[in-house]
Amino acid sequence: MLHTKTALAVLLSSAVMASAALAAPSVYPTGVTRYDPAKAYNQYVIFSGADKQTHLIDMNGNAVKTWPQAGFPSAIIDPQLVGGERGRVLLQLSDKDPGKLGSAGNGLGNQSVGELDWNGKVVWQWGDQAPGGAAQQHHDQRRLKNGNTLVLANKVHAVSGFKVPEVIDDAIYEVSPQGEVKWQWLASEHLTEFGFTPAQLKLVHASKDPDYLHINNLSVVGPNKWFDAGDKRFAPDNLLIDSRNANFIAIIDKNSGKVVWHLGPNLPPINPKTAGQVPRAVDQFVGQHDAHIIGPGLPGAGNLLVFDNQGTAGYPSVPLGLISGSRVLEIDPLSQQIVWQYSAANSRQPGWAFYSSFISSARRLPNGNTLIDEGMHGRFFQVTQGGENVWEYVSPYLGKAPGSDALSNWVYRALPVNYDWVPVGTPRSETAVIVPAPAVQQASASR
Repeated sequence: MLHTKTALAVLLSSAVMASAALAAPSVYPTGVTRYDPAKAYNQYVIFSGADKQTHLIDMNGNAVKTWPQAGFPSAIIDPQLVGGERGRVLLQLSDKDPGKLGSAGNGLGNQSVGELDWNGKVVWQWGDQAPGGAAQQHHDQRRLKNGNTLVLANKVHAVSGFKVPEVIDDAIYEVSPQGEVKWQWLASEHLTEFGFTPAQLKLVHASKDPDYLHINNLSVVGPNKWFDAGDKRFAPDNLLIDSRNANFIAIIDKNSGKVVWHLGPNLPPINPKTAGQVPRAVDQFVGQHDAHIIGPGLPGAGNLLVFDNQGTAGYPSVPLGLISGSRVLEIDPLSQQIVWQYSAANSRQPGWAFYSSFISSARRLPNGNTLIDEGMHGRFFQVTQGGENVWEYVSPYLGKAPGSDALSNWVYRALPVNYDWVPVGTPRSETAVIVPAPAVQQASASR
């Protein structure tokens, strides 16, 4: 009897250990897992993988081009801004000692950034001329119509009123082709403009995290109907940022440096009873990424598109739902109403089936689809306005996960790239990938 109980205990123990070992898939499909060429918007996609290289893929996941440098994130340059040259990118070119405050989530380990052509030749770089002798770029860089380059960077310095001796401040530099800083902006000089209550400002100053705002996005507002109708807050040259740690999105007036519009940080909690209804007033986004104004000619032009991570963030930290997931929100910035959204529910899945607590992006496509990067899992997919998944890709490129030595295929941002961005003659493939019918449906059909 004793031997039987011992054997049973060993079997149960083994079963528990086996279950724990299989808590997450150890083998999973990579590359393109579904593709309907008739419903998808056919294009290239560019991203920097966890392998610290930048990849351009076609709709079948074929590697069309690889640059051996990473971007944080990779950024494409409109050929019209570089004399018609196709295939130019902005990437990080060299590293530096990040010091004790450096991490995968800030720019303290970045020495220089630059522009590379299709063949990988460096045609412009900036770093040694930067304030402090290093670019320290993070989360965004953008080429402007005037030929200058916007760089979102970090600056470590002491700021009066903060508990920590030095903060990792967010700075924006506009850099000329000659490397001169023509315009700059510093987040700590505008803390009273972001919408914090006095009590929240006290929490910000008392934070033990020197990266107190963690601004993770910088975009140019661009041409839009709001400015055309007379709203100067949406001037095309103004800049749009969002803060992951503080749950706000804001527009900076380029002339004055003042914050002239913001959304968040204090929004009503998500009501489960109305969470699927649109339009409705904007509810609490948390730890969001990639906020930008949808450009002219695209469905939803003028609206704000943002990946709402629903990751831990806020002053104080916003409580998260137990079984909730991430969302993509399209917001009318004047009425501050959600006019379209995507969550797992739109694909008839449980909320947690679509979730990335950090990184990630979402971009509107010309046919009305939206390209989404579920960054934590290195999964990109296109959804229609109705939420149908018509293209899906899982990155096969592995590297160290942020903050650990574990392997991951995480991807910070994935960008759509039109076919006419690459040199003429660049190959591409558009072969359908059919998804097998679920076993439950097969069983039902056989009855």
